[in-house]
Amino acid sequence: MGRLIEGELQQVLRLQVTLYACRERLLAATDPEALHDLRIALRKLRSLLQPLRGLPACAALQQQAAELGRSSGPLRDLEVLLAHLQRLGRRDAVNLRQSRLLGGYAALLASAALPALFGALDQWPQLWRQAAADAELRGLAKRVRRRLAKQQRRLAEALVDPTHDRHRLRLLIKRVRYGAGAYPTLSGLSAKTLARLKAAQSALGDWHDLLQWLQRAEQEADLAVCVDTWRMALQAAEETADLALLALQEEFTKTG
Repeated sequence: MGRLIEGELQQVLRLQVTLYACRERLLAATDPEALHDLRIALRKLRSLLQPLRGLPACAALQQQAAELGRSSGPLRDLEVLLAHLQRLGRRDAVNLRQSRLLGGYAALLASAALPALFGALDQWPQLWRQAAADAELRGLAKRVRRRLAKQQRRLAEALVDPTHDRHRLRLLIKRVRYGAGAYPTLSGLSAKTLARLKAAQSALGDWHDLLQWLQRAEQEADLAVCVDTWRMALQAAEETADLALLALQEEFTKTG
């Protein structure tokens, strides 16, 4: 097999080991970073697979990875909120939601999403090797490079759109940044561009969290005490995000 094909195989196998370890940490229920680390490994896996969309060998694994990403997302959002409330000293609000968080861990571990992902991971190496033997992976580097370039073009176009939506930009930035992380030699992005992608993603992440918390406060009365603080922080986060997006736009305009 070619270097890229073999490298893809080795990366997925390493991520499989990491995901198994994260599951065991979740089962032990003593590690507050277990879910976070599981989602990081899952994000790396999905970033490796995304440019390979359309290859039959990857279809099942892509589907199961996406499903676990969707099902674990709200639980991670709750973790982030509880950590923030803890920093604010809102112990009552944390205690009220702690059982919901623990129940969420149990539900995730009991769901079909984890075993389905691990089943797809077990089957994938054979499918990948067979695809290579059948010449289905011919021109893989060109395929990946083309897909990454398309993602970058979409982001560049969205950045100059005067009606741009921060939610969409956040998703586009994550896809471009994580794609570059998965294929650093094929992305064509400079270290400076990657740094600005990271800064913009971080700023938009802070904005997104605050927006979510304000929406929660409309339904969860005990969070009302935080609303004024969150509204002020949201305004500042919007300004920070817009500056980061402007810097990113300049970078893409310069390199485009």
